[in-house]
Amino acid sequence: MDIKNKVAENETVVNMTVSQKGHTLHHNGVFSPDGKWIVFDGRNDDTKIGETATIGMVNVETGEERIVYQTTNQTMYGPGVGAASFSPVRDRIVFIHGLPNADQEKPYDITRRTGVAVDLEKPMTPVFLDARDIAVPYTPGSLRGGTHSHCWSGDGNMLSFTYNDEMVDPQLRVVGVMVPHEKKIDVDVVVGNNHGEMYAAIVSDVVAEPILGTDQINKAFDECWIGRKGYLTSEGQHVPYAIAFQGNVLDEHGVTVTEIFIVDIDIEKITADTSAVGKVGERPKVPQGIRQRRLTYGADLSDRRHWLRSSHDGKYIYALAKDEKGNNQIVRCDVNTGELSFVTNNPFSITSPFNLCKESNKITFVAENNVFVYDMDRDENLRLTRNDLNDTRVIGIPSFSPDGEFVVYNQYERVGSEEYLQIKRAMISDKTSVLKP
Repeated sequence: MDIKNKVAENETVVNMTVSQKGHTLHHNGVFSPDGKWIVFDGRNDDTKIGETATIGMVNVETGEERIVYQTTNQTMYGPGVGAASFSPVRDRIVFIHGLPNADQEKPYDITRRTGVAVDLEKPMTPVFLDARDIAVPYTPGSLRGGTHSHCWSGDGNMLSFTYNDEMVDPQLRVVGVMVPHEKKIDVDVVVGNNHGEMYAAIVSDVVAEPILGTDQINKAFDECWIGRKGYLTSEGQHVPYAIAFQGNVLDEHGVTVTEIFIVDIDIEKITADTSAVGKVGERPKVPQGIRQRRLTYGADLSDRRHWLRSSHDGKYIYALAKDEKGNNQIVRCDVNTGELSFVTNNPFSITSPFNLCKESNKITFVAENNVFVYDMDRDENLRLTRNDLNDTRVIGIPSFSPDGEFVVYNQYERVGSEEYLQIKRAMISDKTSVLKP
């Protein structure tokens, strides 16, 4: 069916999908490099990755839906797939994949999943990216838990992820990376293991019990790559790869405060320290020479879950923080100085994670069940939708099209007594209503 015929009442909103199933968008990389396809997973409920069997995509121009990957032997316990993202440079999609041996006793879980890719020229053929090795001695370049929320670097060479170990301190979330490697990471062929195409390592230093008032963290999470090509230090040195992540510290009174941390990614140092894989009774360690630094002091980022975002030139990191009224607003942090300033001053609270456009001068988010675009150059909010609080829910994270002409987002559509999560497109046009912040 031609999506151009499915125009909403305000003439700017179009249904991209109509099939009676879930179409969940990930928080990043939903468009193919040429902008013609949008990738989604088959969830109709954000919490149901373990029960979800399909990764699909929809054509932006025709509305054609295709399944590009489907699990085998899928049950309510797994394996499950979800959270799919296109590479920025090739027709490859990465997504979370539960372990093939998932069952009632060992179902899909945060410590039992891995990163899998599928190439569009070879649909249905999984490529396991991070090796998983639970047989001692552990293989350098492998992990033994669950990687998730994968995010491509700007050049598509590497992936970041968050991770929970299955063997030691599974509740401690950390940030890791997959980097290119001259050969695959081969592990013993045992249940729970899989080979990997890339070299995986942890890059955030996390402790179970941080010392009060220090830079120690007990959780590293919801990261982003800094810039499309890294960033320049205050001394003018170019750092080609770096990650900003959120880290929970404890202040002098034992109160959890979320700050921004940065870690520079050096492939040679990561692959050189083979002992970082760890031994029995240890979590994987940060490779020698890889050090995180705390960027902010007193940022106290919002407890609304969101992922950090970087400007394309690597100068700024964007996040959510609460204003004096307790509303979630966008804040901007200088990568070198840690100086933090509010970008938005909305009379309402942002209720979703957010994304930046390619040029980094517009931000899209959800508030009051509507999709907004904030134009930083004009200091204007554009409301792209006309929903009220009684309409079906807008959920998840809106994303800009590569050309910046429209935003895609998730909203439930009611069919009889059922609701199905669909992908919608909202044009950014002169007809869009303007709300001064």
